[in-house]
Amino acid sequence: MQNQMPFTVSKTESFYDKLSEWIGDVFYDILPEAGFELRDEQIYMAFQLEKAFKQKKVMFAEAGVGTGKTIVYLLYSIMYARYTNRPAVIACADETLIEQLVKKEGDLAKLEHILGLNIDVRLAKSQDQYLCLKKLDLAQGGDLFEEALTIYESLPQFVHSVNSMQKFEKYGDRKEYPSLSDEKWNKLSWDSLQDCFSCEKRHRCALTLNREYYRHARDLIICSHDFYMEYIWTRESRKREGQLPLLPEHSSVVFDEGHLLEFAAQKALTYRFTDYTLETLLTRLMENDVREKTLNTIEQALMENDTFFDAVSQFSSPAQGSDKQAIRKHPLVAKTGRKLLSTLQELEEELVFESELYVINEYDLKIVEEFLEQITYSLSLFLQEINGITWLESAGNERTLVIMPRMVEDVMREEVFSQARPYIFSSATMSNEKSFDYIAGSLGITEFLAFSVASPFDYDANMNIFLALFTQGDDNSKLEYIIEKIRESEGRALILFNNKAEMIDAKGKLMEKETFPYPVYFEGYEEISTLVAKFQSDEQAVLCSVNLWEGLDIPGRSLENVIIYSLPFPPNDPVFTAKREASVDPFSKVDLPYMLLRLRQGVGRLIRTETDRGSVHILIDKELDSIIMDKIIDVLPTKPLQ
Repeated sequence: MQNQMPFTVSKTESFYDKLSEWIGDVFYDILPEAGFELRDEQIYMAFQLEKAFKQKKVMFAEAGVGTGKTIVYLLYSIMYARYTNRPAVIACADETLIEQLVKKEGDLAKLEHILGLNIDVRLAKSQDQYLCLKKLDLAQGGDLFEEALTIYESLPQFVHSVNSMQKFEKYGDRKEYPSLSDEKWNKLSWDSLQDCFSCEKRHRCALTLNREYYRHARDLIICSHDFYMEYIWTRESRKREGQLPLLPEHSSVVFDEGHLLEFAAQKALTYRFTDYTLETLLTRLMENDVREKTLNTIEQALMENDTFFDAVSQFSSPAQGSDKQAIRKHPLVAKTGRKLLSTLQELEEELVFESELYVINEYDLKIVEEFLEQITYSLSLFLQEINGITWLESAGNERTLVIMPRMVEDVMREEVFSQARPYIFSSATMSNEKSFDYIAGSLGITEFLAFSVASPFDYDANMNIFLALFTQGDDNSKLEYIIEKIRESEGRALILFNNKAEMIDAKGKLMEKETFPYPVYFEGYEEISTLVAKFQSDEQAVLCSVNLWEGLDIPGRSLENVIIYSLPFPPNDPVFTAKREASVDPFSKVDLPYMLLRLRQGVGRLIRTETDRGSVHILIDKELDSIIMDKIIDVLPTKPLQ
């Protein structure tokens, strides 16, 4: 243990005492000598975190922009990992942000250089962030022929070999194919319908090799909130099936942007039933030598599957700014759903007979049975009056029924926070009127430590905020304003949109109106971390995004202009509709707090160091209520100039 530490601990000394001494040396001496500013807020946070690690408690660490909170939690996580001989987990808000910590000029690289630490950090990404070899083979015969062929030819040699190999290397990460749009990547990446365990390429699979790699991390594993929650909910079932959990045993967890964890927990507990899933499974089953009765039942289920989703689509209405369509529980929806459920239950019984005849591959049969069990359970939940949230998603010809729980606190309390382990929630915005009770209650946390420190930056001197008023729906005037401000800052701009539809609409109109002398990057058209790197390295670029309200850290001249296209109110989708229905004052308890929190996060993208300077432009409808305008002004770090 002592050989791994940058300090020594004798048998008569306390690890925590020696850690505290070393942390003091780092912040008072080592970092200032390396050119870092001595910040009281950072030092205060450091010694608060010591309590959480020493007592193995939950801590809400609310620290404003510029306090250096990332360096603090990284130091404690790394040292605690080495003390316990188990890696620490850093869970970021989403997949778009997990690369931020490991970028060349990031905090981890700085710590390695200044402290002489060799930090073993590995990324654990969601399954769909890795290439699927089977789908790649299929794509070479379709509309992605050229892209698929290029990827195929770039694969490591062992992937093509049929001989046993002594050494493998990880490959196939989404980041390795930056030029592919998200739409194209989805046609090549892992999905749940692949028979991974029966795949002849399983031991050369990108997902398998990347999992094997990150499981052996000594210091840090970085993942998304979604991935960590998926690990929690699948941990026991994977063990029962003889599989390893998605993450190894770990010593501590940091939830960066921790205020977003509740939705990730809801999402992980969500049941999804896609028409394409059932169609693919049952069509595959029909290729076997099954009995005529089973074949008839399959054909009946396929017809009823189409009929049910047609009915759901007929009685669904899209929500503005969201891909979630609200479903009206019309009698026809219930009738077709019950009929499909009955047929699927009948099919489950037929498959019991088929299993005794051994005409279906045992593993294929198991896959079908597991999916059928999930589908029938999802359908039964949908047909019952459960305390959940349901909606329909449509992407191309694929339709998905989604059932999400309203509340997750009981499950979180039992499955996560019952563990004696340091859980650190880090964010600039978590408290509500200086209280952490709301976030704690929503996650089932009964005992916790908490503190809040403000940002040390001089916003009055370094940030100009402009509130630009427009007639509602006058997008042309908005775009003229944006073009003018981008030209004034010579690029160097981040434009934040409230939803994808808003960004796509603005993209079309922006490209019609203007040809800029500097590049304009749009989220989704290339791999996100590559776009961020391009934006940062090209000092006069423009980055347009829907998801980078949080976590984006671009210090220096590359970002001097943040433009918020519209106030980030939550969408009128089924999730927020359910939240509103559960509140006695929906606007002031749901919509307004969400908007103000997200607005604060967006404004916080501008000033990342004490030398940063720039402007924030918030585009607002003229018709906005004056009371809401006052609330906006109250949460801004400096008084608007107009």
